[in-house]
Amino acid sequence: MLFDDELKALLQKVKTVAIIGAVDKPGRPVDMVGRALMDAGLRIVPVHPVRRDVWGLPTYPSLGEVPVGVDLVDVFRAPEHCAAHAAETLALAPRPLAFWMQSGIASPEAGAVLAGSGIRVVEDACLMVEWRRLGL
Repeated sequence: MLFDDELKALLQKVKTVAIIGAVDKPGRPVDMVGRALMDAGLRIVPVHPVRRDVWGLPTYPSLGEVPVGVDLVDVFRAPEHCAAHAAETLALAPRPLAFWMQSGIASPEAGAVLAGSGIRVVEDACLMVEWRRLGL
Protein backbone atom coordinates (compact mmCIF):
# COMPACT_ATOMS: atom_id res chain seq x y z
CA MET A 1 0.00 0.00 0.00
CA LEU A 2 1.14 3.52 -0.71
CA PHE A 3 1.89 6.00 2.04
CA ASP A 4 -1.02 8.35 2.76
CA ASP A 5 0.60 11.36 1.09
CA GLU A 6 1.34 9.33 -2.07
CA LEU A 7 -2.14 7.83 -2.07
CA LYS A 8 -3.84 11.20 -1.61
CA ALA A 9 -1.74 12.77 -4.39
CA LEU A 10 -2.67 9.88 -6.69
CA LEU A 11 -6.38 9.96 -5.88
CA GLN A 12 -6.56 13.75 -6.29
CA LYS A 13 -5.74 13.18 -9.98
CA VAL A 14 -8.53 10.65 -10.47
CA LYS A 15 -11.62 11.89 -12.31
CA THR A 16 -12.80 8.76 -14.18
CA VAL A 17 -13.01 5.26 -12.68
CA ALA A 18 -13.76 2.04 -14.55
CA ILE A 19 -15.38 -0.47 -12.18
CA ILE A 20 -14.86 -4.06 -13.31
CA GLY A 21 -17.58 -6.34 -12.00
CA ALA A 22 -20.07 -3.49 -11.62
CA VAL A 23 -23.59 -4.44 -10.51
CA ASP A 24 -26.27 -2.25 -8.98
CA LYS A 25 -27.76 -4.77 -6.56
CA PRO A 26 -28.50 -3.01 -3.24
CA GLY A 27 -26.37 -4.23 -0.37
CA ARG A 28 -23.51 -5.46 -2.54
CA PRO A 29 -20.16 -3.78 -1.83
CA VAL A 30 -19.67 -2.85 -5.48
CA ASP A 31 -23.04 -1.06 -5.48
CA MET A 32 -22.17 0.91 -2.34
CA VAL A 33 -18.74 1.87 -3.67
CA GLY A 34 -19.99 2.81 -7.13
CA ARG A 35 -22.75 5.02 -5.74
CA ALA A 36 -20.41 6.66 -3.21
CA LEU A 37 -17.84 7.46 -5.89
CA MET A 38 -20.55 8.96 -8.11
CA ASP A 39 -21.77 11.02 -5.14
CA ALA A 40 -18.17 12.22 -4.70
CA GLY A 41 -18.31 13.62 -8.23
CA LEU A 42 -16.29 11.00 -10.05
CA ARG A 43 -17.21 9.79 -13.52
CA ILE A 44 -17.92 6.07 -13.24
CA VAL A 45 -17.70 3.66 -16.16
CA PRO A 46 -19.24 0.27 -15.30
CA VAL A 47 -17.71 -2.86 -16.84
CA HIS A 48 -19.60 -6.17 -16.80
CA PRO A 49 -19.61 -8.97 -19.39
CA VAL A 50 -23.41 -9.33 -19.48
CA ARG A 51 -25.11 -6.23 -18.07
CA ARG A 52 -25.63 -3.21 -20.32
CA ASP A 53 -26.95 -0.74 -17.77
CA VAL A 54 -25.60 -0.32 -14.24
CA TRP A 55 -26.53 2.76 -12.18
CA GLY A 56 -28.32 4.10 -15.25
CA LEU A 57 -24.97 4.30 -17.06
CA PRO A 58 -23.85 2.59 -20.28
CA THR A 59 -22.00 -0.56 -19.24
CA TYR A 60 -19.25 -2.14 -21.32
CA PRO A 61 -18.50 -5.87 -21.63
CA SER A 62 -14.76 -5.43 -21.25
CA LEU A 63 -12.25 -2.78 -20.28
CA GLY A 64 -10.94 -2.65 -23.84
CA GLU A 65 -14.36 -1.54 -25.09
CA VAL A 66 -14.58 1.49 -22.80
CA PRO A 67 -14.63 4.47 -25.20
CA VAL A 68 -13.10 7.02 -22.81
CA GLY A 69 -9.80 7.25 -20.98
CA VAL A 70 -9.91 6.16 -17.35
CA ASP A 71 -7.70 7.31 -14.52
CA LEU A 72 -8.23 4.28 -12.28
CA VAL A 73 -9.40 0.70 -12.79
CA ASP A 74 -11.27 -0.60 -9.73
CA VAL A 75 -11.58 -4.40 -9.66
CA PHE A 76 -14.40 -6.30 -7.97
CA ARG A 77 -13.45 -9.77 -9.23
CA ALA A 78 -11.87 -12.83 -7.66
CA PRO A 79 -8.05 -12.84 -7.55
CA GLU A 80 -7.76 -15.49 -10.27
CA HIS A 81 -9.22 -12.97 -12.78
CA CYS A 82 -7.00 -10.03 -11.82
CA ALA A 83 -3.97 -10.86 -13.99
CA ALA A 84 -6.16 -10.91 -17.11
CA HIS A 85 -7.69 -7.57 -16.11
CA ALA A 86 -4.19 -6.21 -15.49
CA ALA A 87 -3.24 -7.22 -19.04
CA GLU A 88 -6.37 -5.42 -20.34
CA THR A 89 -5.36 -2.37 -18.30
CA LEU A 90 -1.85 -2.44 -19.74
CA ALA A 91 -3.32 -2.31 -23.25
CA LEU A 92 -5.30 0.89 -22.61
CA ALA A 93 -4.20 4.13 -24.21
CA PRO A 94 -3.76 6.36 -22.40
CA ARG A 95 -2.83 4.17 -19.48
CA PRO A 96 -4.63 4.70 -16.19
CA LEU A 97 -2.80 5.95 -13.12
CA ALA A 98 -3.79 2.97 -10.97
CA PHE A 99 -5.10 -0.60 -10.88
CA TRP A 100 -7.03 -1.01 -7.64
CA MET A 101 -8.12 -4.35 -6.19
CA GLN A 102 -10.88 -3.98 -3.61
CA SER A 103 -10.89 -5.27 -0.02
CA GLY A 104 -10.13 -8.97 0.14
CA ILE A 105 -8.62 -9.06 -3.35
CA ALA A 106 -4.89 -9.45 -3.91
CA SER A 107 -3.00 -10.78 -6.92
CA PRO A 108 0.79 -10.91 -7.12
CA GLU A 109 0.27 -12.06 -10.72
CA ALA A 110 -1.56 -8.83 -11.58
CA GLY A 111 1.21 -6.86 -9.92
CA ALA A 112 3.77 -8.73 -12.01
CA VAL A 113 1.86 -7.97 -15.22
CA LEU A 114 1.87 -4.25 -14.39
CA ALA A 115 5.43 -4.06 -13.00
CA GLY A 116 7.43 -1.33 -14.68
CA SER A 117 4.38 0.09 -16.51
CA GLY A 118 4.01 3.19 -14.37
CA ILE A 119 0.53 2.04 -13.28
CA ARG A 120 0.29 2.01 -9.48
CA VAL A 121 -1.10 -1.22 -8.04
CA VAL A 122 -3.20 -1.24 -4.86
CA GLU A 123 -4.40 -4.51 -3.31
CA ASP A 124 -6.89 -5.40 -0.60
CA ALA A 125 -8.21 -1.88 0.03
CA CYS A 126 -11.61 -0.26 -0.44
CA LEU A 127 -11.43 2.74 -2.74
CA MET A 128 -14.48 4.33 -1.09
CA VAL A 129 -13.04 3.90 2.40
CA GLU A 130 -9.65 5.32 1.40
CA TRP A 131 -11.27 8.21 -0.52
CA ARG A 132 -13.25 9.19 2.55
CA ARG A 133 -10.42 8.57 5.02
CA LEU A 134 -8.16 10.91 3.07
CA GLY A 135 -10.85 13.62 2.98
CA LEU A 136 -11.32 13.66 -0.77
